[in-house]
Amino acid sequence: MLRVADALDGINRGLAHVIRWLALLMVLAQFAIVVGRYVFGVNSIAAQESVLYMHSTLFMLAAGYTLLVDKHVRVDVFYAGLSPRGQRRIDIFGHVFLLLPSMMALLYWSWPSVRNSWSILEGPIAVGGIEAVFLLKSLIPAFCVLIMLQSVALLIRLLCERRAQ
Repeated sequence: MLRVADALDGINRGLAHVIRWLALLMVLAQFAIVVGRYVFGVNSIAAQESVLYMHSTLFMLAAGYTLLVDKHVRVDVFYAGLSPRGQRRIDIFGHVFLLLPSMMALLYWSWPSVRNSWSILEGPIAVGGIEAVFLLKSLIPAFCVLIMLQSVALLIRLLCERRAQ
């Protein structure tokens, strides 16, 4: 079972190693936009939207990796004071009854919008923008799938730890 968890971890880890470069590209693009606008008087809606697309892609596709390395936001009012066994129980409950069902619901309810967007190859957000909103909307199901895969990997590890004790 741990091999399955390692393989699922590998998906998010590999994707994170590729998309992390979007942070640098995003900064460079924003710098070029500012220089272009204020130094040369040139403006491009598509260039501005490219920063939005990179930010969205970075955020949505790196969320699974963030869960993998335990750097997501955690409200641990009670969690921090619990024993490792209590923390493991809360984590298992959270994955099974909160995270996985919420991702399945988001995937289910967002799919018609994504499907419709692809069917018409939905155009730009603003006139002169990037003609690929359908790609932007596709990040929603990708986000859900990556989070669910990572949740399953973490759940496998939690259950294996439980059996080992």
